Amino acid sequence: MMDSKRDMKDQETERVSKVTAVLLKSRTGEFDLESILFLKLRGLGIYDLGCIGDCINLERLDLSGNNITNLAPLSSLRLLQILNVSANRISNLEDISCCDSLQSLNVAGNLISSIDNIHCLQSLRKLENIRLKDNTYNYTNPGERVVGRGSDLYKLCKDIDETIKAGFYRNGQLPELPGCKPWVDNDFWEIKRSSNAIIDEAYKQFNDVLHECRLLNNRATHVISQTERSLSLKNQPKQYSV
Repeated sequence: MMDSKRDMKDQETERVSKVTAVLLKSRTGEFDLESILFLKLRGLGIYDLGCIGDCINLERLDLSGNNITNLAPLSSLRLLQILNVSANRISNLEDISCCDSLQSLNVAGNLISSIDNIHCLQSLRKLENIRLKDNTYNYTNPGERVVGRGSDLYKLCKDIDETIKAGFYRNGQLPELPGCKPWVDNDFWEIKRSSNAIIDEAYKQFNDVLHECRLLNNRATHVISQTERSLSLKNQPKQYSV
């Protein structure tokens, strides 16, 4: 009997470890994979993304808390705006450089070893937020920390740009260099305001936490009620019929 239960558990684990069409449809209730817009596959032990690339209209994807190392199946998700792959085993982000619509990326708690590993994301012109560290869950990466305007990456690139520009000046004039082009667009270093998609994602995460708190409160209330009822029955005086 125990062996059969163990076999069933192993089959279930194997089924969840790889993303399949059956898993996607059961999680979303959608019959067609192209109809899936939002997908949450958090903490399932997934290491193989399988057919997730068939969800070509996907806009929000949460794959946090799995065992993912390869993001290649995500390269076809051109409409993906928000991606959370925190707490996995990812060391290379090159496969998501094709996700042209990406605005927010969470890779905290992975194996991103240096700034060089995120250079491949420079072509993503809509990308506004990259998270490499999450203090709430103590997620980090072995490489440099990159957060907001004061990040090491911002300072490093800005200093290099200004140093090279200063070196070109001679007698207060900048000589003309034929064919010379700036590294980035003029507005590249400007901080952009977060779009509604980023705000919606934060609001969604807050609602998830609030929902979990309500569930815990309901469970606690139920346990307290059962305990009080049990104690009241024990304290009742015994009655004997004559």
